[in-house]
Amino acid sequence: MEVTFSALFFGSRALMAKVCQSLEQPAVPTNSYFSMHSIQTIKVTGPDAFEFLQAQLTNDLRRLESEAEILAAWCSPKGRVIWFGTVFPIDNGYGLSAPADTADAIVQRMTMFRFRSKVEFGILDAGQTVDPAHLIERGHPYIGSSQVEQFTPHMLNLDLLDALSMDKGCYPGQEIVARTHYKGATKRRAIRFASDAPVCAGDKVSLDGRDVGEVLNVSDRNLLAVVPVDLADAGLSVGDIMLSHAPLRNLEPDPK
Repeated sequence: MEVTFSALFFGSRALMAKVCQSLEQPAVPTNSYFSMHSIQTIKVTGPDAFEFLQAQLTNDLRRLESEAEILAAWCSPKGRVIWFGTVFPIDNGYGLSAPADTADAIVQRMTMFRFRSKVEFGILDAGQTVDPAHLIERGHPYIGSSQVEQFTPHMLNLDLLDALSMDKGCYPGQEIVARTHYKGATKRRAIRFASDAPVCAGDKVSLDGRDVGEVLNVSDRNLLAVVPVDLADAGLSVGDIMLSHAPLRNLEPDPK
């Protein structure tokens, strides 16, 4: 079942309704390489569900008092993104969107931080799928299993996607995220490109033979790559494949 994409990213409780392809990619792209991909719902329930997630996620769950869903991330203590998706209320707790290849690992890792909190974790597979092209068109990153803890929230534009709260209080990696935000030290961001030929997520992006970034997500010849902002129009390539900057409206700040 394909789920309709909403303005909040992965769809109204569709939870990443159109996510980019799995990172278990073939060496040579095939038709299945650009197929829809499965998503699952992580359920966090119990009397302490709010307090637990409020202390773990980058966004303020109090927004859900007036909003149907919000975007958020879960970071490591070093400020690297473990998970990114939609959060929304369910009976006795909250649902979090997750790519199917990361849901189990996220639950296992969250359980380690439960301590005495009265929360329970579960995974719901409703057969939902996601379209990589739709996310790339909107600059929404997909963090698959091979990309966990590889990027900071600002590299993924999560500040521009309204997935970060700067005044909600502490969460893992909060000091690093806040320092980057207030110092304006974001030199690398997820930027959209079109390629002359298909490339793969994880491929290195180069300039004059020097690696300067990495392909984040791909759909056909459209892609997001994390690169220095000031090099977006410098003639980047993946091997011999040239990349053309395709700016994301209202999502790419001017280089500083």
